[in-house]
Amino acid sequence: LYRNRVILEGTLLKPMMILPGSSCETRATADEIASATLRTMRQVVPPAVPGIMFLSGGMSEEEATVNLNHINLLADSGLREWKAPWSLSFSFGRALQSSALNIWKGNPEKISLAKEAAVAVAKVNALATLGKYEGPHPSQYRASLYEN
Repeated sequence: LYRNRVILEGTLLKPMMILPGSSCETRATADEIASATLRTMRQVVPPAVPGIMFLSGGMSEEEATVNLNHINLLADSGLREWKAPWSLSFSFGRALQSSALNIWKGNPEKISLAKEAAVAVAKVNALATLGKYEGPHPSQYRASLYEN
């Protein structure tokens, strides 16, 4: 990156969280996802990068929120080995918009309800970026994208 004159301070990384594959029969807990994700990011992402904006990667809205919350809780735990020098948030993808899109479905009469759903999901995700999400989740759409 240095040889190609990439200014790390001007980049945002958009990776997936570390999750088991979609065909894995064993579900990982939010704590396992948080520790695997932070461990990996700490090993490969330079501190000069200001932010990591996670993709939702097929998770449901609620799974994505809970996992981000656990990542931020661990990063802010005060334990040196988990400290994150970056902002940890979302790249707002399809899984974080599912409720609004499923309410709207192109119907102009549902725009107001869809906006309300989008705002509600954005509010809980804002809390998750601070490690302060406690539930309940306002999602209207519970399935992961792999369960459709």
